[in-house]
Amino acid sequence: MNFNNPSNSFEWTVFLAKKYSDMFIRGTWLTLYIAVIGTIIGFILGYLVGVVEDIRINPGDKIIRKFFVRLIKAIFSIYVEIFRDTPMIVQAMIIYYGIKLLGVEMTPVFSGILVTVLNTGAYMAETVRGGIGSIDLGQREGAWAMGMSSFKTMLYVVLPQAFKNIIPEMANTFLTNLKMTSVLNVIAVQELFMAAKTVGGNYYKYFEAYLVIAVIYFILCFVFNKIFNLLERKMQGKTDYALAVEYMDNQ
Repeated sequence: MNFNNPSNSFEWTVFLAKKYSDMFIRGTWLTLYIAVIGTIIGFILGYLVGVVEDIRINPGDKIIRKFFVRLIKAIFSIYVEIFRDTPMIVQAMIIYYGIKLLGVEMTPVFSGILVTVLNTGAYMAETVRGGIGSIDLGQREGAWAMGMSSFKTMLYVVLPQAFKNIIPEMANTFLTNLKMTSVLNVIAVQELFMAAKTVGGNYYKYFEAYLVIAVIYFILCFVFNKIFNLLERKMQGKTDYALAVEYMDNQ
């Protein structure tokens, strides 16, 4: 096989991967950077939104508290609905060019991270709310009976358990973000998809260029999926204690 003078798709794929390896590597790192930063900050935003949406308004609360809680909930609800019900590619265009219309200059990378954060936060908010709702209400009532405030109950009793329950969804969100960064090429983010688009245009070998990044995406997602599965098993802890209890009962 002559990879220096390619004559078929396989040879062209290897040729492009070798010749433009630096461009593919830079695109890969930028893809990872946006996905990691966007997921972490988006998760924090989603956690905040999910906690606020779980706040309950009691009949005895002051009118001012009721007003502000309802107002914040309404704002967060609108935010979640907008970002869950519109495509990420459209969000990227509106945020990048919309902010420019306001006279604020923003780099494509920063815009890409902002879009990823807001998109992730909207999806994680519902996941966090569901995770909080999965915790038995009796645990809250027990904490309140012990004199813990609602804030401390949420911080020390509910959230740690909810966090453990939503780790799998957080992992799925990261893997989704890793792939969805490809839409950011519409605002000139030089991520992995944009690298393939540029490389493919040099020789009009788009299929071979996209095949290169398909392999890269697969490797990234496969590796991180295995890592997240390992972390999930570690967080679940050992399950062999049940065998020990069963053994003691049989004695």
